[in-house]
Amino acid sequence: MDVQKSDEITQGWLYLIRFNRFGLQYARRRYFVLQNQRLKSFKSVPLSDTQEPLRSAIVDSCIRVTDKGRESFKRKVFFVFNIYNTSNHKDHLKLGASSPEEAARWIHSLQNVAAETGTDSKRRWQPFRLNDSKSAKRTISVDWTVSATMHVDAIMPDVIAPSQWKIFGCQNGLRLFKEAKDSNNSSESRAGQPAIMAVGVVEGTSEAVFKILMSIGPSRYEWDFCFHGSTVVEHLDGHTDIIHMQLCRDWLPWGIKRRDLLLRRYWRREDDGTYVILYHSVIHSKCPPQDSYIRAYIHSGGFVVSPVNQGKESVVKHMLSVDWKLWKSYFPKTSTRSLTIRMLGRVSALRELFRARAGELCSDDFLSRECVSIRVNEQQQVKPEGGQIMPMVDHMEEVKESPVSNASDEFFDFPEHSDDELESDSESSQHCYVENCQPKLSSAAGFVKKLHDLAVQRKGYKDLQEVLRESNPSSYEYGSTFPKDSNCNLPCSWASTDPSTFLIRSDSYLEDQRKYKAKGTLMQLVAADWLKSNKREDDLAGRFGGIVQKYAAHGGPEFFFVINIQVPGTTTYSLALYYMMRTPLGSCSLLERFVKGDDSFRNSRFKLIPYISKGSWLVKQSVGKKACLIGQALEINYFHGKNYIELGVDIGSSTVARGVVGLVLGYLNNLVIEMAFLIQANTHEELPETLLGTCRLNHMDASKSISIDSMNI
Repeated sequence: MDVQKSDEITQGWLYLIRFNRFGLQYARRRYFVLQNQRLKSFKSVPLSDTQEPLRSAIVDSCIRVTDKGRESFKRKVFFVFNIYNTSNHKDHLKLGASSPEEAARWIHSLQNVAAETGTDSKRRWQPFRLNDSKSAKRTISVDWTVSATMHVDAIMPDVIAPSQWKIFGCQNGLRLFKEAKDSNNSSESRAGQPAIMAVGVVEGTSEAVFKILMSIGPSRYEWDFCFHGSTVVEHLDGHTDIIHMQLCRDWLPWGIKRRDLLLRRYWRREDDGTYVILYHSVIHSKCPPQDSYIRAYIHSGGFVVSPVNQGKESVVKHMLSVDWKLWKSYFPKTSTRSLTIRMLGRVSALRELFRARAGELCSDDFLSRECVSIRVNEQQQVKPEGGQIMPMVDHMEEVKESPVSNASDEFFDFPEHSDDELESDSESSQHCYVENCQPKLSSAAGFVKKLHDLAVQRKGYKDLQEVLRESNPSSYEYGSTFPKDSNCNLPCSWASTDPSTFLIRSDSYLEDQRKYKAKGTLMQLVAADWLKSNKREDDLAGRFGGIVQKYAAHGGPEFFFVINIQVPGTTTYSLALYYMMRTPLGSCSLLERFVKGDDSFRNSRFKLIPYISKGSWLVKQSVGKKACLIGQALEINYFHGKNYIELGVDIGSSTVARGVVGLVLGYLNNLVIEMAFLIQANTHEELPETLLGTCRLNHMDASKSISIDSMNI
């Protein structure tokens, strides 16, 4: 089922996931071909280029591709992605691939095709239906400046930052690092738990290593000497779940009782093939502490698997910061550290496993044996009661050219129900359908909100800013709800950050791909809002009484660029940043093109460079330091007024983004977040790049956000 590329053709086997009239899912195996902005599906491999497809669709600048993670269909795991029309969300496709690499190749190919048509906003996505010959013959206007630079920035970070790790030893062929001390803000330092990382090279592809690390079935006994058993407590979405892991007694020192862990696990795949698996301890009502175990607490931990040597090998980084819940009067701090180092030795065991298997670790025979073991132990697993996981069963059409392995269920260990709980479609006895297992956003967001509530309850004190707000309950104006502190001492405040922290494209970038330190910004950050509401709040700049409308009333040359980052959930949070320039808009041609252009052009150019300057490794790794074209990953709603343009960035439009934000929100009080915004330059005339603006957010607190009801409207 490999995806093959020939010139401008992407083709291979995928699964078309559809819904019947009862709202139940079913999947059909089809051969897809992406060529000349057309996505076509066939029942078998086409014999010629002129063969008519079963169905086809036009892929242009109006479509969006979103990674939905993994879903299970009767003991098979698929990596799912959606394609939908931004002007009409009813026009959408749901496709599944058998591996994350295969799904990533299709996602990138579709995004490239959509970006190539970025200058033609009049064309529209055609629903995936019987071929429309008129649509297929339409000419396409191609913006080659977009596709020419699509994958150049795949690996190197865009932030200049000191290393947070210092080597202190080498053991079993692994380099051991400890996290550099940060007296200003380090959650691990305050908790007294050392953060330690082991780094080693494994002779296997990053995808194969990723599958083994995600496995919580019998295959884990072959390399994880700490592992005794594990179950999935709750499946939050395609990238996030809650797992309960029991540790065996053999590797622990004498006299120490068994430990178990309850973890929130999140994973994602980077564009360069790097896999990131992050986890931290949580509290869940469905899995209380057990009498025979002491529950250890992981402040932050996970794996980073990066391909090297042309993808034949992988660098595996394993990080842990663990509170083992030892009796401090009997066990010194060195015991905690030695336990953590011993657990990090799993990387050595993983390396030897791949050497012993000699590249045959993920063969069909090996995975088949894993599935047999899982079926035997199914009755011993703890299944959630009324959790998020829905019954998942299907009946796939068999295609001789590319059989599907049914062994992937072990490596994610999805709880499933019996076939008797399924409903069938009366119109076709050959299909078995499944209920829509896509998790509701409110459930994941509600889980994150509970973490906030627990953090607020533990605080038990009030700082100066809270006292001032309580003593002054008067209404607020837009642009004044988030205080400024240039010295970066006041919690829950903002300031501008040093532009030289970020790397942007030089004037010779198209020839040598070199970047340089930004020397300044085009606009200044003059105000910010930190708001909460029971719904999404759009067009803040256009509301009466705010800072933007006050300047508009004076009729000056000032122009505002407003970025409204919207975090949905049971309570929707909005972080609005107001950037202002005092010169006419025409003084910057690229910015003027952005403001006056269409949404497709804006989505292909607006870029964010994130950086967590202070915080735990877990959050730093989840956010990263790589520039991102936000419009290609998230849905952005644009609002344009006389003296402003506002970008409403909907975090909830991406499963991956929701997972990252879910991790960040849990640690928000202990973070210093720095960001830079710019419009990507793709031609010699547009280079070198210039930052629109920067910001620094100090120890934000969800409890200090201002309700929309208190605004002076």
